[in-house]
Amino acid sequence: MASIAVYSVKGGVGKTTLAVNLAWCSATISRRKTLLWDLDPSNGSGFLLGIDPKKKRSADSVFADGADPLKLVQATGYPNLDLLPADESIRTLGRQLDRLGKKKRLSKLVEGLAKHYDRIIFDCPPVLNEVSAQVMRAADLVIVPLPPSPLSSRAFEVVVEEVRGSGKGHPPILPVLSMVDMRRTLHREAREANPKWPAIPLASAVEQCAVERKPVAAFAPRSPAARAFAQLWTAIERKLASR
Repeated sequence: MASIAVYSVKGGVGKTTLAVNLAWCSATISRRKTLLWDLDPSNGSGFLLGIDPKKKRSADSVFADGADPLKLVQATGYPNLDLLPADESIRTLGRQLDRLGKKKRLSKLVEGLAKHYDRIIFDCPPVLNEVSAQVMRAADLVIVPLPPSPLSSRAFEVVVEEVRGSGKGHPPILPVLSMVDMRRTLHREAREANPKWPAIPLASAVEQCAVERKPVAAFAPRSPAARAFAQLWTAIERKLASR
């Protein structure tokens, strides 16, 4: 089993869209039993997968002593893909984890879920607190979406510092240029400066994810965006295989 965190300290970078599409690729292309774990209280991953939150707020209960995460897992409309949804209750998760005083609580939960899943993908909130610290300890790979801009470069440096601060044997980091529009000079320059980084285009198909409430390849399988997500997933699998 491998766990993958999609993380950024900056909002609006396409993080949730990336997490959902990678989870779909894992389940459909690689045919791996996959869990998408939404840790962002906005529940964006659930929305993009067409899953509405339950009325009862309960996502934070996963972290209580003796809790069974499988009780909150929901099946999606796609084979091999399950969701552990978020809700408003995890807005204070950082403080809850601080009170518990267990620095590897998330890692322990992942160990238990490894009996049921081949891949766990975290859709992380854009925060720097105990939640992000625990995600870094639990992840085998950290994916960082970066729209081509100077501010994004600064955000990437913050993520690198956060990952390195998680301790010895920290997970590798894979930066991904997101929302790339090659018609823009700044975007072309960013692509030319980082030719080995995977890139996801700024495309109408990606924007339609929120309208269709589906991963791109589920409604536009031949689109450049669907190919880009598939290529990125292939790169991720290769990186995981080289651990």
